[in-house]
Amino acid sequence: MTAASRRRIEAHTVNQPASRETQGAGLHPRNRYRAGYDFPALVRRSPALAGFVRPNPAGAPTIDFSDPAAVMALNRALLRHDYGIGAWDIPRGYLCPPIPGRADYVHHLADLLASGRAIPRGPDVAVLDIGVGANCVYPIIGVREYGWSFVGTEIDPVALASARAIVAAHPGLAAHVQIRHQPAPAAIFRGVVRPGETFTAAMCNPPFHASAAEAAAGTRRKLRNLRGGRSAAPVLNFGGRSHELWCTGGEVGFVRRMIAESAQRPGLCRWYTTLVSKRESLPAIHRALAAAKAAEVRTIDLAAGQKKTRIVAWRFQPA
Repeated sequence: MTAASRRRIEAHTVNQPASRETQGAGLHPRNRYRAGYDFPALVRRSPALAGFVRPNPAGAPTIDFSDPAAVMALNRALLRHDYGIGAWDIPRGYLCPPIPGRADYVHHLADLLASGRAIPRGPDVAVLDIGVGANCVYPIIGVREYGWSFVGTEIDPVALASARAIVAAHPGLAAHVQIRHQPAPAAIFRGVVRPGETFTAAMCNPPFHASAAEAAAGTRRKLRNLRGGRSAAPVLNFGGRSHELWCTGGEVGFVRRMIAESAQRPGLCRWYTTLVSKRESLPAIHRALAAAKAAEVRTIDLAAGQKKTRIVAWRFQPA
């Protein structure tokens, strides 16, 4: 792979919601939460959040981010107040993602598609969301911020039904979002893409872990960080079912499959993108992209609170 194809983008850091005054520092300039959360406005719009708001050590309002109920209440308030989503729920135990970090992925994708020009907006920008999940958050943000259209794919029937219910409850989403069942759990594009269909971009939040034990250990570390080093109870503050958290081969195995299928369909998407949680996964992923003869590869560094992650993007057609 040439040095040019490995060109890195100096990206803004992303803070996952935290109970610190700096919770919005480093977010993308267009991220609604760059200045932090407006808790009084959120409570006015979603009164159920009030019972979870408390002062942090500096006296500013926050919530306990190690409490799943508090995280769920905050997400509902954010989606209602900032994205006009009045009916949002997910099945018990499914992934309840931090909204600011998910928004940053969408905003950085918009910059990638712009390539220094005006950000493309409107339904002609078609995005394939691989593993849309029960929460349907990426399509919500992409539609509300940029008017894009989405096809979300999902292997889990419960998550599939949840995402479809969220879309059906909001006519503005239903006009822009399709949710499709992926019948082959090991497939990425095969089985859900229709003949002749193309997309401006694909995005993906893959299972990061290689086993259930590894996923549980990661959850314990995250909760210890949120609780200032105190031992963590075995609870998932952001939730997540097994297929959302781990898969055989972990994120490297998943992204390799995505790369292999993208090479078989080089014209399907103008840009293929995915989150990559672990920096040590990058060499194997970059080798796979070199073997697939990607014309351009970009790595966009993000930082979600104490956890750093990144977007890896590639395409087969040069600019």
